[in-house]
Parts: sequence; structure tokens; C-alpha cells
Amino acid sequence: MTLAQKQSDLTQQLAALKNSQDRLAHLVEQAKKNSAFPSTQRVDGNLLPGCLAKLWFVPEFCNGKCFFHCDSDSLVVKAIAALLCDFYSGQAPAEILTHNPEFLAPLGITQHLTPNRRNALGKIWERIRAFAEANAK
Repeated sequence: MTLAQKQSDLTQQLAALKNSQDRLAHLVEQAKKNSAFPSTQRVDGNLLPGCLAKLWFVPEFCNGKCFFHCDSDSLVVKAIAALLCDFYSGQAPAEILTHNPEFLAPLGITQHLTPNRRNALGKIWERIRAFAEANAK
């Protein structure tokens, strides 16, 4: 599935919810279903600096595609980080580099986030983009 198709599906799914608070609550519920990182991945080398909450990020490259995994000690941060990780996982680096997450703003995903949580969202996107750039051919 292309990122354009993923965006369309995600936009439809989130737009079906009544308001931005319901959308964020939905993302938090989804994040609760994600298993926590094992202690071997909850290491300082996987922590994203500059976030108040602890946010671990592990990228991998396999068969020409990028995959992203994250965890956090904050459920809201985990939810927004997982949204981006899930969205961009399974895509080729070139496609990731042509598609930024600005489409989330009209859905109200960022409007109820504190500046620190918006910062976490930006940090995840920076890491996803940097990993895609490093693996682009």
C-alpha cells in the first residue's frame, strides 16, 4: 500500500470520529494495544533526546523497506509516535522522503498536544526522515 493510500485510509478513519479529542483518544486506545519494548531496547542509545517523556525509537531496514518501532513511558507520546511509526513502516525510503506528516494537522491531531508532545512528534518525524535518507539509493 502506498503512503497516499495509507493517508486516505487514515484520514477516513480519523475523520469518522466526532472531534479531535475523540481522535486523540482513539490513538491512545490503539497505543495501549502495542506491546512495550523489551528491556534490551529500552536503552539510552534508543532514547530520543529533547523529549520530556522517555521515547525510544528503533528503525530497521529490510528488503528495501523501512520499519519503525517506538515506545514511551507516556501513553499520549506513545500514541502519536506510534501513529507515525505505523504510517511510515513498510515503505521504501524514496517514498517516505516525498511524503511529510502535515496531513495530520487538519485532522486536529496536534492541536490538543502540549508543546512538549508536539516536539516529540517532530522528533519522531526527524528520525524517520533521517533514517530514510540514510537508506535511500
